[in-house]
Amino acid sequence: MFYDAITDFIFVEDEPEKADIIFIPGSICPELALHAAKLYHEGYAPYIMPSGKYSILKGHLELPENGNPILPADRQAVSGYSFLNTVSMDCSTECDYLCGILEAEGVPEKAILREPEATFTWENAIYSRRITDAAYLIIRKAILCCKAYHARRSLMYYQQQFPETNFFVCPVTVDGISRLEWHKTRAGIDKVLGEVERCGTQFHEILADMLPS
Repeated sequence: MFYDAITDFIFVEDEPEKADIIFIPGSICPELALHAAKLYHEGYAPYIMPSGKYSILKGHLELPENGNPILPADRQAVSGYSFLNTVSMDCSTECDYLCGILEAEGVPEKAILREPEATFTWENAIYSRRITDAAYLIIRKAILCCKAYHARRSLMYYQQQFPETNFFVCPVTVDGISRLEWHKTRAGIDKVLGEVERCGTQFHEILADMLPS
């Protein structure tokens, strides 16, 4: 069908391979940190870098479940993830939130590189590059752990900032929006086609800025 081209463009997905780092673009979806922690414990990368302050559109951090982050309460596996329960934690940034989940999942603090300033995806990539450069890390291979419907735009931004890096996109389906079902709901259509539009409008500006003056 005609929407197959949109599906293939937006929903990028790779099998994970050994990498130098796992990147998590800013989000308050606990599934991203849980998946990154799982990949870390399976030995795919020695570092995880969560990125994000809060959404530039909202101007502040909004946490799920009436302000309380969702963190693993025990080690019971449910569909490959730890059982989730609501607990109280002091968070002021998306990075705080994601790091709290990683630490609750047993990822050691020394393996977590924090980026707490980005307010949109382009900044996630830019500021993540600044931190890896400041730490003198050479990123030849990287895993990108993002929302499934956010995969293409996240990949494009991170590839622009890490042109020498081979990326493996390991997304998580959230909000019920998957490559097979997105076109069956209004929410899925709005999210996915919104990503198509942003890839055009936002990269229009980025590419234009890269032209010689």
